[in-house]
Amino acid sequence: MAAGKWKIYDQAKVYLADGTLDMDLTTNMKMALFLSTSNCDTLGVGTGVFGDLTNEVATAFGYTAGGIALTGETWGQVAGVATFDCDTVVWTASGGSIVARFAVIYVDATVNTIVKPLIAVCLLDTTPANVTATDTNTLTIAINESGVFTLSGATSN
Repeated sequence: MAAGKWKIYDQAKVYLADGTLDMDLTTNMKMALFLSTSNCDTLGVGTGVFGDLTNEVATAFGYTAGGIALTGETWGQVAGVATFDCDTVVWTASGGSIVARFAVIYVDATVNTIVKPLIAVCLLDTTPANVTATDTNTLTIAINESGVFTLSGATSN
């Protein structure tokens, strides 16, 4: 299975650019899983908050609605390119299978009156197909060695 690239939500780009969203790593970020019937892969979805998303994986079999907190968040900067990274995220299926199509990173807090702003989404299998962790196995989302996403740009003349 090959996962797709993380894509930054349209509204998250605005929030980052205008300073509304300060990803200074003190903010609680989470990763949640969504079904193939979700609207989470629409980058311009609603107002860009977690509450706009449909069809999250239900609480069962080792998954809890809302997802799990990210760990190891870092920002690095090399040669004018800023990179956001985090640790691998793992769910262990218990009593049944965890089935998902997408993963979403979001801020699990209210930021400047915005409740749970969305950051990025990833298609977990580019076939596209669902990914399944059967009972006692893990659903592991290993972050690319290059990080979750980068911010870069050319200098203007």
